[in-house]
Amino acid sequence: MKIRRYKRVNKSLGFFANNFGFRQPYQLLVDGTFCLAALNNKINVANDVPKYLQSEVKLITTPCAIMETENLGPKLNGALAILKNYVVHKCGHERRPVTGSACIGSMVSGENSSHYIVCTQDRDLQEKLRNLPGVPLLYLHTKTPVLEQPCEVSLQRAQEKASVVNCTELEKVHKMKEQAGLAVQEEVKPKRRKKKGPNPMSCKKKQRKVQNNPIQKKESRPDMEKRKKVRIPQHVRQEMLKRTVQKICQETT
Repeated sequence: MKIRRYKRVNKSLGFFANNFGFRQPYQLLVDGTFCLAALNNKINVANDVPKYLQSEVKLITTPCAIMETENLGPKLNGALAILKNYVVHKCGHERRPVTGSACIGSMVSGENSSHYIVCTQDRDLQEKLRNLPGVPLLYLHTKTPVLEQPCEVSLQRAQEKASVVNCTELEKVHKMKEQAGLAVQEEVKPKRRKKKGPNPMSCKKKQRKVQNNPIQKKESRPDMEKRKKVRIPQHVRQEMLKRTVQKICQETT
């Protein structure tokens, strides 16, 4: 079995276990149409269905389903033989038998308190079961068993239960606090936090503005040429110094 199918089956079974109290071994309520489809597709229900569900199962049928299969003639003898191997649960129709679909519908009426997983190929019965909360539906798609995902009615019922449970739990907690003297009489308003300034590490530093100082040097004009400094070597300076000294001496003499 593929991993996706395995996850879907676990998810559906977990939903019914958490919200409607389903437990192993799961009770599979089977009718004659399911047994006939399994016989035609060469499926061993007792072996293949538990492998598909990855759980322990208990195969169950009703007297009305057996009688209906008997009345349909010798073509269903194989399906009848398979159906008679399962455990028979009393349905309350012993005096006045009804059709298999009506019998199964009465067995899961209300919220399916007996936690049956219905196995049927009857399309009309499948549509009726989809309008009942807490009723898982299993059918055969050619040679593959398929556990249908929870219907919208079951999902809505699960949400209602969850909301009721939350309200009751909150009331119990409040009563326990009152008994322990921990209940707060007046609700203390939370203090408003003051607005903090920006993070100085994330802000840019302010750039200092250059002020017009009169002492500063005058701006150079474009018409004035800059003078270049000429460096005179040291030996040239000494020669020039000697000459100037000789001239001074000559003038004095």
